[in-house]
Amino acid sequence: MSGHVTIDAIGGDAGPRDRSPSAPGHASLVDKVGERLAGRWQAESSLLAAMCEHALVPTGKLFRPILLLESACAVGGDADVVLPAAVGAECGHVASLVHDDIIDNDDLRRGRPSVQFKFGADNAIVAGDALIFDLFAALAECRHTGARPDRIVAALDVVARCGIDLCRGQSLEAELCERVDFDLDAYLTMVKLKTAALFKGACECGALLAGGEEHMVRALGTYAENLGCAFQIHDDVMSYTRDTDVMGKPDTSDIRNGRLTLPVILAYRTAEPHDRLAITEVLVGQGDPAARRSTLMEILDRTGAINVAAEMARQYCEQAIAALQVLPPTPSRERLASFAQAAIDRDR
Repeated sequence: MSGHVTIDAIGGDAGPRDRSPSAPGHASLVDKVGERLAGRWQAESSLLAAMCEHALVPTGKLFRPILLLESACAVGGDADVVLPAAVGAECGHVASLVHDDIIDNDDLRRGRPSVQFKFGADNAIVAGDALIFDLFAALAECRHTGARPDRIVAALDVVARCGIDLCRGQSLEAELCERVDFDLDAYLTMVKLKTAALFKGACECGALLAGGEEHMVRALGTYAENLGCAFQIHDDVMSYTRDTDVMGKPDTSDIRNGRLTLPVILAYRTAEPHDRLAITEVLVGQGDPAARRSTLMEILDRTGAINVAAEMARQYCEQAIAALQVLPPTPSRERLASFAQAAIDRDR
């Protein structure tokens, strides 16, 4: 399972997987996750099954399942033992995307109609809930692949806690947006909760189910938290430097929803008073989202906020890589490190 894997091969949610950089054994495991996701709801003929299948298939880049599989291998475990949990990791992630699209009223996800747009918000809520429960069902399936019962219970505990953290982060983001609060520390806390939580849950679950020692599980949790922060901050940067075709969702989504991203917060902290007022008006205004985005882009350029945000992402990347050094040197540890680097090397 050796080889360097870029984030474009496995990360993000914009389009189909590219398996080419992966070694054969690794690619086979990723394919198994994709196959199980594709067949998970096919046996049932119902509206719920149709919605869940629409949300899951075609798959995204399966980054969280891959983090789980690589974490298992990095502690000396068997990836096949944790394969059901890897499937569950994607179910939980997709559930969060379904609910995000309802909250943001986004019509696009992964370049095609979102669940809430295609089936309605009420139905999408139910589909997202079902995928959350499917995450726990998938974890329990690891009892059939050789995981110890006490390790499954510990993994369930991790996932539940990370899920609650995700909800805390979502709630905190809503508070910040409602108050139009440019608090940098609160933003970073929100990112650790909302984005890094699922990364942390995937890595710690993989290590736990594979029999990893406590210090290994803890190290992978630290790695994942920093990786999640680097990943989200870089996504914030990309939301102002990439278009809809690349991101897989409207590039005006953050503007329409008054979302406070890191470049905006950094720009506000250093901007002149008239630019601060303009930033606030962009976030709370009712005009054309494209025009408001254009105004904001001019301010971001003047303040250099995008470059500062990119540097912060780089620092989180370095902390993620450093956390891995307590693990034995393996191809999986190398790949995990490469994921952190690739998270900030995605094209802007």
